[in-house]
Amino acid sequence: MLKALEIALFGIGILSAGFFLWAAYVSKNENEPFAFRKFINLGLLVFFLSFLIAMSHNILLISIVLAILLSLIIIGLLLLLPFEKKHNYKLAVPSSQIDERDTMFSRRELKGGTEVYEKYYSANKEFQKPDDEFRVLPGLLNPKSSQYNPIHFASAAASFQAVEVFYNEAEVEVKAETKLEVEAEEVSKYIKSWAKKLGAIDCGITLLKDYHVYSYGGRRERRDKQYQAKHKFGIAFTVEMDKAMVDAAPKASIVMESAQQYLESGKIAIQLANFIRNLGYEARAHIDGNYEVVCPLVARDAGLGEIGRMGLLMTPMKGPRVRIGVVTTNIPLVVDEPKPQFSVIDFCTICKKCAESCPSNAISFNDMEEIDGVKRWKINQEACFTLWCKLGTDCGRCVSVCPYSHEDNVLHNIVRKGIKNNYIFRRLALKMDDIIYGRQPVSKEIPENLEI
Repeated sequence: MLKALEIALFGIGILSAGFFLWAAYVSKNENEPFAFRKFINLGLLVFFLSFLIAMSHNILLISIVLAILLSLIIIGLLLLLPFEKKHNYKLAVPSSQIDERDTMFSRRELKGGTEVYEKYYSANKEFQKPDDEFRVLPGLLNPKSSQYNPIHFASAAASFQAVEVFYNEAEVEVKAETKLEVEAEEVSKYIKSWAKKLGAIDCGITLLKDYHVYSYGGRRERRDKQYQAKHKFGIAFTVEMDKAMVDAAPKASIVMESAQQYLESGKIAIQLANFIRNLGYEARAHIDGNYEVVCPLVARDAGLGEIGRMGLLMTPMKGPRVRIGVVTTNIPLVVDEPKPQFSVIDFCTICKKCAESCPSNAISFNDMEEIDGVKRWKINQEACFTLWCKLGTDCGRCVSVCPYSHEDNVLHNIVRKGIKNNYIFRRLALKMDDIIYGRQPVSKEIPENLEI
């Protein structure tokens, strides 16, 4: 009996230690030295404790420790099973459209002394003081900003300039002389598959609603242009931001990666739009700097994720570590159902890592509040953008510290499964994330191959 218990304890100890050492190996490959050390220590601790206790030949002690280990394993497995508290969460549907003229990028384009400037601030006096504060700062990609690196900023600028090449292709007349009759289900499936072939990680389709569309354009020649939903469908897709580039936020790598993925999503959007036009149907690509729609809302309603505390789309496998592209069109399509995720809302409610790590204190610590008839979180966009103008980058600290932003691999997907399924697991997972990765993870260095 004693021998069997000793073997059982030692065997479970080896398996448990093996799990932690595997997690350490994964962490090392992810360039997570803090987590690597934690998992190594846990693995060695479990191994040596189980070995020493097994060699003690104390049947009572061995039985107690074995029971504890088995109980922990069973509890851990049970916590992956569905268990949710009662809630009445449902998808928040905005009651009004967003005016693009009120967004920070539109306000940044206003020049003092111009008629447009005077007109806007006479109607929106509350914005003038905070806007005047960011205007005296260096600005994005400026040589006087704190994160300036001439090579890295030039790289980001090159990507943004490449996006601008697509502007004239965003909305053009239908190219085919006749419409090709298509089956909605077949062409929907094809578009999703082709989008992923082109580099998207996910793609969905929704009926276009009024609140998806800006009420008025705010940028460049689109300023003061009134919009309405002129297409029936919105095709939304996401592209992944490289984790190593994001982890160095707010250093220059974050704006390099943002620009690169705006370019990648822009290319895919233009290709999809041209494909649809070639079939004889209207289509418009919505790309960085040339949007008529609010991309996160379109993507959410297309079933690609949920809107989290930081105001970004939280995707199932990459969290907020994505960029979004949208194509609106009239080609017959089959829509996807939105996927309201109470688990995301619940996790964001208790987590608050993004709020604690935000250098500008732009992210709320409060629970969701009713704003413009919708229960949601709202960031302080003025504080956020003002920090960008100091840094010269788009910061990205909130994205880099988010537990949902971990790599898409077996280790983290087990945790994602538990977070999605189980109310209790979410709370334990947050504590473990704090212990393993730190409550406020330190910003990493820019990837070595891009250092200069």
